[in-house]
Amino acid sequence: MHTFKTIFDQYNWDAVQARIEQCSERDVEKALHASKRSLTDFIALISPAARAYLEPMAEISHRRTKQRFGKTIQLYAPMYLSNECQNICTYCGFSLDNKIKRKTLSDKEIMQEVAALKAMGFDHVLLVTGEANYTVNILYFLNAIEQIKTQFAHISVEVQPLTTEEYILLHQAGVHSVLVYQETYHREVYKTYHPKGKKSNFDFRLDTPDRIGLSGMHKIGLGVLLGLEDWRTDSFFTALHIDYLQKEYWQSKYSVSFPRLRPAEGIIEPNFIMEDRDLLQLICAYRLWNEDLELSISTREQALFRDHIIPLGITSMSAASKTNPGGYAVDLQSLEQFETSDERTASEMAAVITRAGYEPVWKDWDKAYRH
Repeated sequence: MHTFKTIFDQYNWDAVQARIEQCSERDVEKALHASKRSLTDFIALISPAARAYLEPMAEISHRRTKQRFGKTIQLYAPMYLSNECQNICTYCGFSLDNKIKRKTLSDKEIMQEVAALKAMGFDHVLLVTGEANYTVNILYFLNAIEQIKTQFAHISVEVQPLTTEEYILLHQAGVHSVLVYQETYHREVYKTYHPKGKKSNFDFRLDTPDRIGLSGMHKIGLGVLLGLEDWRTDSFFTALHIDYLQKEYWQSKYSVSFPRLRPAEGIIEPNFIMEDRDLLQLICAYRLWNEDLELSISTREQALFRDHIIPLGITSMSAASKTNPGGYAVDLQSLEQFETSDERTASEMAAVITRAGYEPVWKDWDKAYRH
């Protein structure tokens, strides 16, 4: 089967990194003035040379986002179903080698969490688990979705990579979108971050969005863990991946998330520091390159940054997030996957969005009109 790996193997990490570093101000200006921007333009827009052009980039990003998405910000909440995991990942609180209390929610506990989220007003939920194939597997996911599907207009999942057949089952069960992060596209160092478990298979993970695309899933979400490796090079490969997927599975929508390394149990220090202005540059670069992408920011980020980013390209935000199983109602003290930074309530976040002149959207409109 033809997959993204065919294209990926034609690129060399060091060569791409050098190409980004060598971009000139002239390259950036050419990208800013292009009517339709290519991956070459994206390289210029994420380059160090583009840091001096943050203001015009933000201005264009604001304008393009408003034209394409209107003045709306979709709100969602992650719901962690389990922290069981069979992988060792050096940056994650759920890693198998961390001696923590493991918990997987029962049907009753799932509904307690649902009730807490509904009371806050959420109509879009992101189901998240560790990667433990024996306990939190396709049967567990299908059962959980069956329990909650009448409660939410929009269900997304972020779980271990599955087979095409399993993604078809999720799609048929009512899942709207699947998020899967490569973590880093640097093949050589990927193994050092993932020394044990199924996640250590770089190619299997790389081919996951192809399997999601073949299932006919409505939306596919990609991203890297910003801070593992050079964010510019990793972001180029993410854009290359999206470019391929949009051509191959053109009926699906695409989103990008921007998780930066946050404190967690047993975590490594970030290998590369990404400053706030770097993240703003990256968000604007994605918007200038691709006006159809949904861009999402989580509560990993500080409140001040999240407030300022609202008019500059973001289309969805999480709010009031708990990153531990049962964190909303069942088991408030269970271990978090990572610490959140913005701890405001959902209603406080909605008020911030409204004050910025935007509309907080709790329900995903397109599901209702899809047929």
